[in-house]
Amino acid sequence: MPLSIRNETPDDIERIRAVTVAAFLHAPHTDHTEQFIVEALRDAGALTLSLVAEQAGAIIGHVAVSPVAVSDGSDCWFGLGPISVTPDAQGQGVGTRLMQAALAALRDLQANGCVLLGDPAFYQRFGFSVIEGLTLPGVPPEYFQAIAFNGCYAQGEVTYHAAFAATGPE
Repeated sequence: MPLSIRNETPDDIERIRAVTVAAFLHAPHTDHTEQFIVEALRDAGALTLSLVAEQAGAIIGHVAVSPVAVSDGSDCWFGLGPISVTPDAQGQGVGTRLMQAALAALRDLQANGCVLLGDPAFYQRFGFSVIEGLTLPGVPPEYFQAIAFNGCYAQGEVTYHAAFAATGPE
Protein backbone atom coordinates (compact mmCIF):
# COMPACT_ATOMS: atom_id res chain seq x y z
CA MET A 1 0.00 0.00 0.00
CA PRO A 2 1.30 3.50 -0.75
CA LEU A 3 2.75 5.55 2.05
CA SER A 4 2.07 9.27 2.17
CA ILE A 5 3.84 11.92 4.23
CA ARG A 6 1.82 15.01 5.10
CA ASN A 7 1.47 17.78 7.66
CA GLU A 8 -0.50 16.93 10.77
CA THR A 9 -4.08 18.09 11.13
CA PRO A 10 -6.05 18.60 14.36
CA ASP A 11 -7.76 15.24 13.76
CA ASP A 12 -4.36 13.51 13.94
CA ILE A 13 -3.35 14.59 17.43
CA GLU A 14 -4.61 11.56 19.37
CA ARG A 15 -3.25 9.17 16.74
CA ILE A 16 0.16 10.89 16.86
CA ARG A 17 0.16 10.40 20.62
CA ALA A 18 -0.64 6.68 20.24
CA VAL A 19 2.09 6.22 17.60
CA THR A 20 4.64 7.99 19.80
CA VAL A 21 3.79 5.95 22.89
CA ALA A 22 3.94 2.69 20.94
CA ALA A 23 7.19 3.58 19.19
CA PHE A 24 9.06 4.27 22.43
CA LEU A 25 7.38 1.66 24.65
CA HIS A 26 10.35 -0.75 24.61
CA ALA A 27 13.05 1.65 23.43
CA PRO A 28 16.26 1.91 25.45
CA HIS A 29 17.54 5.27 26.70
CA THR A 30 14.14 6.94 27.11
CA ASP A 31 12.10 8.38 29.96
CA HIS A 32 8.92 7.68 27.95
CA THR A 33 8.06 11.37 27.78
CA GLU A 34 8.19 11.77 23.99
CA GLN A 35 4.42 12.11 23.59
CA PHE A 36 4.39 14.85 26.25
CA ILE A 37 7.21 16.68 24.48
CA VAL A 38 5.30 16.68 21.17
CA GLU A 39 2.15 17.93 22.89
CA ALA A 40 4.04 20.64 24.81
CA LEU A 41 5.74 21.80 21.59
CA ARG A 42 2.35 21.96 19.87
CA ASP A 43 0.76 23.83 22.79
CA ALA A 44 3.63 26.34 22.78
CA GLY A 45 3.34 26.93 19.03
CA ALA A 46 6.88 25.59 18.64
CA LEU A 47 6.27 22.77 16.17
CA THR A 48 7.92 24.11 13.06
CA LEU A 49 7.13 20.82 11.34
CA SER A 50 4.85 18.02 12.42
CA LEU A 51 4.69 15.39 9.69
CA VAL A 52 2.79 12.13 9.73
CA ALA A 53 3.31 8.97 7.73
CA GLU A 54 -0.03 7.56 6.69
CA GLN A 55 -0.80 4.21 5.09
CA ALA A 56 -4.24 2.79 4.39
CA GLY A 57 -5.81 5.55 6.47
CA ALA A 58 -3.67 4.77 9.53
CA ILE A 59 -0.97 6.99 10.92
CA ILE A 60 2.09 4.79 11.36
CA GLY A 61 4.78 7.43 11.90
CA HIS A 62 5.43 10.98 13.02
CA VAL A 63 8.32 13.44 13.17
CA ALA A 64 8.51 16.70 15.07
CA VAL A 65 10.89 19.56 14.27
CA SER A 66 11.29 22.62 16.49
CA PRO A 67 13.63 25.61 16.74
CA VAL A 68 16.78 25.37 18.86
CA ALA A 69 19.03 28.10 20.24
CA VAL A 70 22.80 27.98 19.76
CA SER A 71 25.05 29.89 22.13
CA ASP A 72 27.02 31.46 19.24
CA GLY A 73 23.84 33.23 18.11
CA SER A 74 23.41 31.20 14.93
CA ASP A 75 19.86 31.49 13.70
CA CYS A 76 17.54 29.23 11.74
CA TRP A 77 18.73 26.02 13.42
CA PHE A 78 16.24 23.32 14.30
CA GLY A 79 16.05 20.14 16.35
CA LEU A 80 14.57 17.02 14.80
CA GLY A 81 12.73 14.72 17.14
CA PRO A 82 11.06 12.89 18.43
CA ILE A 83 10.63 10.67 15.40
CA SER A 84 8.27 7.74 15.88
CA VAL A 85 7.23 4.70 13.85
CA THR A 86 4.80 2.07 15.12
CA PRO A 87 6.57 -1.18 16.01
CA ASP A 88 4.84 -3.18 13.27
CA ALA A 89 5.99 -0.67 10.62
CA GLN A 90 9.60 -0.34 11.80
CA GLY A 91 12.26 -1.57 9.41
CA GLN A 92 10.12 -0.82 6.35
CA GLY A 93 11.50 2.59 5.39
CA VAL A 94 8.86 4.69 7.15
CA GLY A 95 11.42 6.47 9.35
CA THR A 96 13.62 7.07 6.32
CA ARG A 97 10.75 8.68 4.43
CA LEU A 98 9.88 10.86 7.42
CA MET A 99 13.53 11.96 7.75
CA GLN A 100 13.80 12.77 4.05
CA ALA A 101 10.55 14.76 4.11
CA ALA A 102 11.56 16.70 7.24
CA LEU A 103 15.00 17.58 5.86
CA ALA A 104 13.52 18.62 2.51
CA ALA A 105 10.97 20.83 4.30
CA LEU A 106 13.74 22.44 6.37
CA ARG A 107 15.70 23.19 3.21
CA ASP A 108 12.54 24.73 1.72
CA LEU A 109 12.27 26.91 4.83
CA GLN A 110 15.87 28.01 4.21
CA ALA A 111 16.99 26.60 7.54
CA ASN A 112 20.71 26.80 8.22
CA GLY A 113 20.88 23.41 9.87
CA CYS A 114 19.40 20.73 12.05
CA VAL A 115 20.53 18.82 15.13
CA LEU A 116 19.33 15.60 16.68
CA LEU A 117 20.12 13.17 19.42
CA GLY A 118 20.28 9.58 18.25
CA ASP A 119 22.16 6.57 16.97
CA PRO A 120 25.01 7.70 14.70
CA ALA A 121 24.83 4.48 12.69
CA PHE A 122 21.26 5.33 11.66
CA TYR A 123 21.44 9.08 11.15
CA GLN A 124 24.76 9.42 9.32
CA ARG A 125 23.09 8.10 6.16
CA PHE A 126 21.09 11.34 6.07
CA GLY A 127 24.21 13.49 6.33
CA PHE A 128 24.29 13.96 10.10
CA SER A 129 27.61 13.81 11.91
CA VAL A 130 29.18 14.76 15.21
CA ILE A 131 30.51 18.32 14.90
CA GLU A 132 33.34 19.33 17.19
CA GLY A 133 32.37 22.49 19.04
CA LEU A 134 28.60 21.93 18.73
CA THR A 135 27.34 20.36 21.93
CA LEU A 136 24.28 19.42 23.91
CA PRO A 137 25.20 19.49 27.61
CA GLY A 138 24.55 16.33 29.57
CA VAL A 139 24.53 13.85 26.69
CA PRO A 140 27.27 11.63 25.27
CA PRO A 141 28.79 13.71 22.46
CA GLU A 142 28.83 10.81 19.98
CA TYR A 143 25.02 10.81 19.93
CA PHE A 144 24.54 14.52 19.30
CA GLN A 145 24.76 15.18 15.57
CA ALA A 146 24.11 17.95 13.08
CA ILE A 147 23.69 18.68 9.41
CA ALA A 148 24.27 22.10 7.86
CA PHE A 149 22.29 23.05 4.79
CA ASN A 150 24.58 25.92 3.85
CA GLY A 151 27.91 24.25 4.65
CA CYS A 152 28.45 26.39 7.76
CA TYR A 153 28.05 24.73 11.14
CA ALA A 154 27.00 26.57 14.26
CA GLN A 155 29.38 26.37 17.21
CA GLY A 156 28.49 26.32 20.87
CA GLU A 157 25.93 24.82 23.19
CA VAL A 158 22.51 23.95 21.82
CA THR A 159 19.37 24.52 23.86
CA TYR A 160 16.13 22.81 22.91
CA HIS A 161 12.73 24.38 23.56
CA ALA A 162 11.53 24.21 27.18
CA ALA A 163 8.89 21.69 26.03
CA PHE A 164 11.61 19.03 26.06
CA ALA A 165 11.39 19.09 29.85
CA ALA A 166 7.75 17.93 29.73
CA THR A 167 7.18 14.84 31.85
CA GLY A 168 3.42 14.50 31.75
CA PRO A 169 0.19 16.03 30.53
CA GLU A 170 -0.16 19.71 31.26
